[in-house]
Amino acid sequence: MKPARRLVLHYGDLTDSTGLRRVIEKARPDEIYNLGAQSHVKVSFENPEYTADADATGTLRLLDCMRDHVEHIGREVRFYQAGSSEMFGAAPPPQNENTAFYPRSPYAVSKVAGYWYAVNYREAYNLFIANGILFNHESPRRGETFVTRKITRAIGRIKSGLQDKLFLGNLEAKRDWGFAGDYVEGMWRMLQQNEPGDFVMATGEAYSIREFLAEAFGCVDLDWRKYVVIDPRYFRPTEVDFLLGDATKARKALDWTPTVSFRRLVRMMVDHDLQLAEEERLVSNSKLVSAIPATA
Repeated sequence: MKPARRLVLHYGDLTDSTGLRRVIEKARPDEIYNLGAQSHVKVSFENPEYTADADATGTLRLLDCMRDHVEHIGREVRFYQAGSSEMFGAAPPPQNENTAFYPRSPYAVSKVAGYWYAVNYREAYNLFIANGILFNHESPRRGETFVTRKITRAIGRIKSGLQDKLFLGNLEAKRDWGFAGDYVEGMWRMLQQNEPGDFVMATGEAYSIREFLAEAFGCVDLDWRKYVVIDPRYFRPTEVDFLLGDATKARKALDWTPTVSFRRLVRMMVDHDLQLAEEERLVSNSKLVSAIPATA
């Protein structure tokens, strides 16, 4: 007997409501986690219309598809909407569920719209919808264009002799960095409650990009100042200076606590990218050797 499939992938696009509707009708989910977005802040300044279409209106499309599905099948479906600490923007820290949003990028504005669409559909149609306002959640799987992974990826390549410099923008911005695995558990816990709600998830500690650099380069006994070059291209038109989350509500209501410290998180990412760069170096060397013609 063939084992039951535990994972089935469906193609979908948040800018295509018909496609979303077909996927939901076919999958018949018990829970929906809307993690889809154009999620790069800098890119959102360059592609604001697409960001709004995918992140804001895309959330609305998915919510409306879910509402129709719930009405059709007559049972509850639980929905998680991924917010972002970027929604707080210029609001003074610490930020929690009662802090007024002050978005500073098209990405953040779009996420604020998605948040309020979720609240409205929850209240208007009595749906189980939870907003998670997650502060920066990192891991070795983080995209390489995001600053934390860009740093740890560069460290691996510098140690392996594959890269000389690392180009960055504002080093003074402070962020509340936590481990993505902890936050995913928090998302799941939100949908296991008796009643839906909105929750901030954060570590309650903030570090500047400069401090992240020092910690990460320190893992390999290098002085980051010898390798980092400030490039104006990486500055945002409107900066977010200080994000620091207060996750008191999540700790009490969800019994959620982050388990990975800042230092351990940085070490985890550096170790992963050291190994990745070494593999890259070996592949590069093998290609170089194979390209050298044999002598007679």
